[in-house]
Amino acid sequence: MGGIVSKAANQQPTKSLERERQSTDEKVRRASESAQHTDAWESTASADPKIQLARTVLAHSNIKTTLTSRETRIAVPHVFSHEVEFRTGPVTNQKSSGRCWLFATTNVIRYEVMKKLKLKDFQCSQSYMFFWDKLNKSNYYLELSIENAHLPVDDRLTSLVTGGQWDMVVNLLETYGLVPLPLYPESFHSSASSSLNKLLKLKLREHALTLRNLSATLRASSSFTSEQVSAMLRAKKEQLMQEVYTIMTATLGVPPKPDTPFTWEYYSEDGKYSKWEGTPLEFYKAFTTRYTPSECFSLINDPRNEYNKLYTVDKLGNVWGGRQVLYVNTGTTELKAAVVRSIKAGQPVFFGCDVNQFSDSSQDIGIMDLDYHQYQQAFNIQLSLTKAQRLQTNESSMTHAMVISGVHVDEKTGSPIRFKVENSWGEESGHKGYMVMSDKWFDEFVYQVVVHKSLAPKELVRVFESGDPTVLPAWDPMGALA
Repeated sequence: MGGIVSKAANQQPTKSLERERQSTDEKVRRASESAQHTDAWESTASADPKIQLARTVLAHSNIKTTLTSRETRIAVPHVFSHEVEFRTGPVTNQKSSGRCWLFATTNVIRYEVMKKLKLKDFQCSQSYMFFWDKLNKSNYYLELSIENAHLPVDDRLTSLVTGGQWDMVVNLLETYGLVPLPLYPESFHSSASSSLNKLLKLKLREHALTLRNLSATLRASSSFTSEQVSAMLRAKKEQLMQEVYTIMTATLGVPPKPDTPFTWEYYSEDGKYSKWEGTPLEFYKAFTTRYTPSECFSLINDPRNEYNKLYTVDKLGNVWGGRQVLYVNTGTTELKAAVVRSIKAGQPVFFGCDVNQFSDSSQDIGIMDLDYHQYQQAFNIQLSLTKAQRLQTNESSMTHAMVISGVHVDEKTGSPIRFKVENSWGEESGHKGYMVMSDKWFDEFVYQVVVHKSLAPKELVRVFESGDPTVLPAWDPMGALA
């Protein structure tokens, strides 16, 4: 019986070998075609003297620092017709940490602090806000782990959130207040946060699995109601958060409590001794009276989506149960008009952009302009993606938050020509810590400005107050955090 082999079985190896030969022949044919194409491409390139010059120069130098326009740098000077009347200091430096959104916030708030107290130099403690944000984001992640315990463990909704947005800032300010930098100074891990972030992510992912497993066990039992299951999961979460708190206080220090009084001693601009006494929450309330952060909101420019509509991003936040991240989508003309109105009113503007696109933060330069890098001229190419297409293809998103503190407007039209930008990369970055941003760069790479309701168009304030946002998915580019 075992010695008889069917005809079909004998044909199988032959068919397999034939398919393999055909596949090999196809690969050879494609390689030959590719070689023919490269020959044609090389013939075109080698005949172009400009390409030959580019090959001579660019094989030994960085295209980003070499292909820059001297003319553009001259045409976009660090000179502005309107600036916020009071100049703050020192230029801040976030160092190796993802805290630009916190630095931008505190750089805005310190204008009122310094003006009221007549200070020469002042910084709010960015580390104080950093601590409470990290602690709350850890809690937020574990709450989402409980809420999404039914989803696959590798689902995109189970990812950790880093960075931050304006409404997250408001959550922190309203809950914890602010303190001057000497009351909670920088630590190694606030200035260089990568190793702390790595350890926290490791521990939080372990905690998330613990909660998922506990959830599955409890829900499989018929002994508990859904309310009892939720209560037991949250009790376990609080135990797990103790470890997070321990790690953070060891690396960042124990922060002041928001309702515990402190005494801050300082010298005024004329060298006179003075002091301020109160709680972090009282400090925040005392120095945000002119344009209260909770009365400010985000205007965004997202050309993929309908204008004059309210948007939010699913699962985006830091304080569980806190203020929702909300955006009013509108055109860049409206964003720029709100910025100009704010600057003329003496109010600096928090904004979010894609900072590394066609910009140079090198010392004594500090420019953001579409014509600054001469890539198209050097390579005979066109870079034609629209703002919407860059968002759709993940080529661009909000990567950095800074402060606009000045604007240069056309004398005849009143339209903005360029903007003064206060960065948080230290005094050796850009023009003594500042950048200049052209109007065209704003159109393409600014995605968000934060303005007070009194300085925004009334129709856009009504959209914000409508409270009926369209929910974008958690992985949408508008969920990118500065």
